[in-house]
Amino acid sequence: MSLNVLLPAVGAVLALIFAMALFDQWRERRRGFQLIWAVGMLFFAIADACEAIGAISGWNEPMYRTWYLTGAVFTAGWLGLGTAYLLGKTRFGYAYALLVFFGGFLAFVTRNTYGAGTIGLLALIAAAVIAIAIAIETYFQNERWPQIAAAAVVVASAVGAYFAFTDPLSAPLPAQDAVPTGAAFSSPVRIFSLFLNVPGGIGLVLGAFFSAYVFMPKKRYLPYSLDPGQKGDQFLFNLIIAVVAIPVNFVLSLPGAIVALFTGHIHSRVPATLLIALGGLIVSSGDSLARLGSTSMYSVAKIVGLVLIFLGFLVSIEAFREIRIPFTGRVLRGARNEHSAAS
Repeated sequence: MSLNVLLPAVGAVLALIFAMALFDQWRERRRGFQLIWAVGMLFFAIADACEAIGAISGWNEPMYRTWYLTGAVFTAGWLGLGTAYLLGKTRFGYAYALLVFFGGFLAFVTRNTYGAGTIGLLALIAAAVIAIAIAIETYFQNERWPQIAAAAVVVASAVGAYFAFTDPLSAPLPAQDAVPTGAAFSSPVRIFSLFLNVPGGIGLVLGAFFSAYVFMPKKRYLPYSLDPGQKGDQFLFNLIIAVVAIPVNFVLSLPGAIVALFTGHIHSRVPATLLIALGGLIVSSGDSLARLGSTSMYSVAKIVGLVLIFLGFLVSIEAFREIRIPFTGRVLRGARNEHSAAS
């Protein structure tokens, strides 16, 4: 059995187990991000299953369209939306709003490449409106901004699904036992993959780093404030400063966080989210290289990234207060108490 069959087959099984565990935890705790992540992981499993089947028996048009829709359009967008719900009470909405606009901007820039025309312009306008709405909700500290993001993801997913199954294929299907790419599409569905993947994929990684930053022991070497009570010009200045201050404070605080990790005095979300961030970076890197035509590391990057993300969720007390066999009462690891709170 070739690696082009084995790796996506293993990935499909792991992603399905992950989705079941997340759904089971949602049944127990009813946290929205768990259900959304479960949906995202189910899409991941379907896409990998299509890859494995296509590598074994050859590709047909319905399977290729399903693979592209679930993998290239849905997975990152829904996983990133889960992160938005996880961080709905924080100021991460500003970053998510910027990523939504950036996704719409890329859709606009590439509209002629993919024959999208007016659709690319409409995507940019929609992204701008959504980004402004999310930023305003975040400014007023309303926890509704993830709901705006969810509405955008649902609508974009529905429209993307329509184009994925109606756009003509402009190139041959992948060969049997070959790594698939989106090259068979040169049409508007590629626009919606950008619209969802940019805030979804980058948002998953940035959200993980931001969550680690919130919960890690740290010092604000570069001070900033995002309190909405400031004057407008002062708030905008602090918002710009925060783009630099948060990464600088994060890096300079890492030595203290490492000490806290090895002495057992760190919130579980810190190592968990760093694993998630690393996994997301690896998956995104493999996908980006595949878009550029280099597919040699695509399958390996996906399976390694998935394992790291899974490990991160297992470590995180926020995602799993206890580990048990899904849909049973058998507990494999009991609930833990944190040794420290966010600073």
